[in-house]
Amino acid sequence: MYLLLSMVRNLVMEPSNPDVLESLPPPPPTIPQDFAPAKASQPKRFPMARRGMGTKGQKLQLLTNHFKVGMASSSEYFFHYSVSMFYEDGTPVDSKGIGRRVLDKVHETYDSELAGKDFAYDGEKSLFTIGSLPRNILEFTVVLEDSHSNRNVGSGSPGGKGSPNESDRKRSRRQFQSKTYKVVINYAAKIPMQAIADALRGHETEHFQDAIRVLDIILRQHAAKQGCLLVRQSFFHNEPRNFTDLGGGVLGCRGFHSSFRATQGGLSLNIDVSTTMIVQPGPVVDFLLANQKVREPYDIDWVKAKRTLKSLRIQARPSNAEYKITGLSDRPCRDQTFLLKQRSGKDGEVEPIELTVYEYFLNHRKIALQYSADFPCINVGKAKRPVYIPLELCSLVSLQRYTKALSNLQRASLVEKSRQKPPERMRVLTDALKRSHYDADPLLGSSGISIGTQFSQVEGRILPAPRLKVGNGEDLFPRNGRWNFNNKRLVNPAEIERWAIVNFSARCDIRGLTRDLIKCGQMKGIVISPPFEAFEENPQFRRAPAPVRVEKMIELVKGKLPGPPQFLLCILPEKKNSDIYGPWKRKNLAELGIVTQCIAPTKVNDQYLTNVLLKINAKLGGINSLLTTEDSPSIPVVSRVPTIIIGMDVSHGSPGRSDIPSIAAVVSSREWPLVSRYRACVRTQSPKVEMIDSLYKRVSDTEDQGMFRELLLDFYASTGKRKPDQIVIFRDGVSESQFNQVLNIELQQIIEACKFLDEQWCPKFMVIVAQKNHHTKFFQTNSPDNVPPGTVIDNKVCHPKNNDFYLCAHAGMIGTTRPTHYHVLHDELGFSADDMQEFVHSLSYVYQRSTTAISVVAPICYAHLAAAQMSQFVKFDELSETSSSHGAITSAGGVPVPELPKLHPNVRSSMFFC
Repeated sequence: MYLLLSMVRNLVMEPSNPDVLESLPPPPPTIPQDFAPAKASQPKRFPMARRGMGTKGQKLQLLTNHFKVGMASSSEYFFHYSVSMFYEDGTPVDSKGIGRRVLDKVHETYDSELAGKDFAYDGEKSLFTIGSLPRNILEFTVVLEDSHSNRNVGSGSPGGKGSPNESDRKRSRRQFQSKTYKVVINYAAKIPMQAIADALRGHETEHFQDAIRVLDIILRQHAAKQGCLLVRQSFFHNEPRNFTDLGGGVLGCRGFHSSFRATQGGLSLNIDVSTTMIVQPGPVVDFLLANQKVREPYDIDWVKAKRTLKSLRIQARPSNAEYKITGLSDRPCRDQTFLLKQRSGKDGEVEPIELTVYEYFLNHRKIALQYSADFPCINVGKAKRPVYIPLELCSLVSLQRYTKALSNLQRASLVEKSRQKPPERMRVLTDALKRSHYDADPLLGSSGISIGTQFSQVEGRILPAPRLKVGNGEDLFPRNGRWNFNNKRLVNPAEIERWAIVNFSARCDIRGLTRDLIKCGQMKGIVISPPFEAFEENPQFRRAPAPVRVEKMIELVKGKLPGPPQFLLCILPEKKNSDIYGPWKRKNLAELGIVTQCIAPTKVNDQYLTNVLLKINAKLGGINSLLTTEDSPSIPVVSRVPTIIIGMDVSHGSPGRSDIPSIAAVVSSREWPLVSRYRACVRTQSPKVEMIDSLYKRVSDTEDQGMFRELLLDFYASTGKRKPDQIVIFRDGVSESQFNQVLNIELQQIIEACKFLDEQWCPKFMVIVAQKNHHTKFFQTNSPDNVPPGTVIDNKVCHPKNNDFYLCAHAGMIGTTRPTHYHVLHDELGFSADDMQEFVHSLSYVYQRSTTAISVVAPICYAHLAAAQMSQFVKFDELSETSSSHGAITSAGGVPVPELPKLHPNVRSSMFFC
């Protein structure tokens, strides 16, 4: 109440602000006598500030793809306006797509009413100016000559109940349809430019992110005016030299990312190479042939084609008008009929005549069709009023994003063709900045923004690689982020006594493979007995569905083995995307509780067999190598008291599918003081939801079915019945805008799970976010090579206030190294900057699957692997939104989500995901 009175008093003292007076809320209602204040909510957590800088390691000078931005001191404001658009009849316009054209017309027509101001428009509902517009509410009416309307008839496309081309006379008159739009611009807020300067000094305000967003919108508008495809802050020009064929009618399109970043060194412009996928432009039939990998149009699956083409834009000959595809005709062009309205010669009355699309184009439009007669027509109309165009007259326009999941071959091709060595990437980025002509943008100029042309200099430090412990008490010293087990034994090798081989591949030399595997294992200290048997698949089942093939093989194994095997080696026919993999893993891990390793050997040598054995050993409970500081144990902070290390990640379905559940995976360390051994818990949750919603899941006063309880109980059982005093959480896959949610939703769930186990238990927490999906790169000043493994950067390009650093733990052998950006959001453990960076660095060396340092900490990699493997258990892409909810859990939104099968108790605590 006191606050409200203060506000009123201040407003009375400032009569010059009538707008604010009008916006005052009504007085509060009378407080009832039985009113009880709500229970105080948890205090909100925010990302912590940096406590200090690291000093350890050999210093080296680096360049980074951040370009210094000069910003004139300004007392000006960005004024934010909301934009609404309506058709003549008052129907709201979906501004996406048409919005920029309408606003350009407003700017061109009403320059004086806008006081000559330029504006930045986000393409949807927000518009920004420097300084205010003349009035808080402005209304404009504009007319666009719309040559892209579905009603544009230059293509001569007939319709369902009558042709849009009722006569040649009408056709010429309606060549360009004009549309009237009403545009309403409403004042929403004002954003001080000074907020950016304040944030750079470490005084971040609520307006800072808004001000940076305005600058990024200016960059997007600048690119849009050049005809670019916009994908968030990445821009793609329509230049064929930037396209690369990925197969299947998909092209990789190279562009560049451009965004403003607040850093310790001031405001900078981050520019990087970016790649997106687009549909192959040109004749629709050529795209379909490539997409379906067939040679003749007669081989095209038109049901599949209809799904693929839906919502793509085409250009129709001979008018070159653009349309959006809504579907295909039910019948071929020569059989698809419609009613064409024509005036009779006698009395001028309009009479409908029925004819086929083929006849219409041949006889009325005088267009000879070469091959369209036998194929469906492209429909660009609506369900009740279709508009058909013959296939050969349609070409896909350029720069249309391909949003479906890529095949493994396409993905490999994209990676291969996107690689750029550091010097080439620097040259491309320098050229991109020059061609952008940001210095000519009027809004950037009016904002006092000037952009430097040189890569920023930063100081890096090379952290020494941690020493590793292998078998016989030997120490191993990684060099350049790599090591090997030549003449070395594993630190804790498993014994493999009861095992067998199952062969789904007809072309494998099983005898030679078995001999070499046993010999290689012996050299590494793994005692492998001869397999009980090698089971060959019955050839009559090779064409059966994958689940049937798996069942038949398991029946064969059960019929001959005296008891459950310790381990099964499965030989698959294909290296990638084998349809047997998912059913096989599910059968063994969920139903039988048998550890299994799948291989598809092509080139078998010592390195290949060693890599296979590393995975098998980890799955069977062995350890390949340890950190010496883990073996001693002497890891700062972590080795002092029982500490559990957590890795969390959420993987989502392909971009085009909103009905496939997201997979949340959480892995946890076990057997403290070890930090090399982990187990996983994996659950489904609502599609596209990033925050994990089942860490704590209280179902009664005595039962919590959440993921975290399961992991805590495992740590307790594996660590001599000791609860962790410290919990270190590594979280992957979240953006900066979600940091507060991680701290206030996910961390809160974890705290509640701990309290539910023991009300008196108060462990200390640390939360670190790892980001790989960013655009900061580093380059050596005096070498064409990538930065050395172990390079850490915590200055200049890091956040002006928050606790973050970049780490290149791995050796970048191809392309340009992408560092991992670590954000320490919360730390109750009291790590120093050096100890924290060395601890994170060392966790890149405990990945049991390889003999190289990896680019991100092992717990996060394991969470990826666990989610990927268990998502294969159920073919979610075959489930529709209308499928039965049997065996489903209900998400927070109340929508049933299919549940993953539970792992068998025999393998639940194993590193099955390795």
